Amino acid sequence: MTGIQRLEARLGYTFRRHELLEQALTHRSFGAPNNERLEFLGDSVLGCAVAEALVARFPTLSEGALSRLRASLVREEALARVAIDIGLSAHVRMGQGESGSGGARRPSILADALEAVYGAVFLDGGYLEARDAVLATLGNALDAADESGATAKDPKTQLQEALQARRQGLPRYQVVGTQGAAHQQVFEVECIVDGLNLQARGRGASRRAAEQQAAAILLCQLPA
Repeated sequence: MTGIQRLEARLGYTFRRHELLEQALTHRSFGAPNNERLEFLGDSVLGCAVAEALVARFPTLSEGALSRLRASLVREEALARVAIDIGLSAHVRMGQGESGSGGARRPSILADALEAVYGAVFLDGGYLEARDAVLATLGNALDAADESGATAKDPKTQLQEALQARRQGLPRYQVVGTQGAAHQQVFEVECIVDGLNLQARGRGASRRAAEQQAAAILLCQLPA
């Protein structure tokens, strides 16, 4: 299975017109046609699909709570994490300068590319297919949503709050290693809690992802 086929499997959709997927994965720095128009379309598809899912899942939530919850699910940082999780980041085409400056890890580029992919699915297969692709890729985040209008706290936030409850200082994060080519780097990050003499290491396709994994591991080490 090729990388593109694995990406399609994560989307739950196989393109009939692969040129649409190729365009969705093309940043403007690479040339034309690029993904800006598809990103514009995909942003609306994403918003509609998430709104539909939230209304069905939380029948008693107010409009304001639903809006806040949707905003937390479709914000740039959240979409960039999804793009990394499904392997999209490895396929974004960029110009040499953008690629050399770490564009493959830039949240704005990853979030825009993911929205462009949703737009491409919409043009290739229609709204229902695009909605299903959104749900397939955002499923974990949707499952973590609760009726307070917020998503479950990430490991870094949980660790910070747990340490504050123990009257400890904030954890420190430091990159201890990187592997792979510039566009497919794997980061290794160490999380350190000096006051408790604890440390843990995490790995991920971005520094943030590695920090989250390290925080999750260290959470398990905290004394009761």
